[in-house]
Amino acid sequence: MPLPPPSTRQLAHTRKVTFRGYRRDDGLWDIEGELHDSKAHELVIPNERTWAPGETIHGMVIRVTINQQMVVQEIAVAMDDVPHGACPRTMPAMQHMVGVAMGSGWRQAIEKHLGGVQGCAHLRELLFNMATAAFQTLPGGLSK
Repeated sequence: MPLPPPSTRQLAHTRKVTFRGYRRDDGLWDIEGELHDSKAHELVIPNERTWAPGETIHGMVIRVTINQQMVVQEIAVAMDDVPHGACPRTMPAMQHMVGVAMGSGWRQAIEKHLGGVQGCAHLRELLFNMATAAFQTLPGGLSK
């Protein structure tokens, strides 16, 4: 059933989030999450820079490699577009998630290892939902 027609409005912000799951030849699984933010208008962050309408403000990708038990074996992060020069400094902390299982306690582990200034809110947001994508990717995920 479609949404009812909206009131008159103008686009202000677009966030695109995509998750993909892959079976690897070595028996492991790659789950990739990608986030892109843009504005429909010019965005100026004083002392940083200016973004044109439609230009990517946040452009980041995470690849989490897991085993059949959904335990993180490897993690890779790319932050191609960020609004602040300090943002990429949060990438090394992502390695604290290696060894953590995507299951009960996943969100708490993310907050423990990546909360506050040690992590990026956008990367944490992607990680939260990667467990669901992994669950949908692995065989038997719907029957567990």
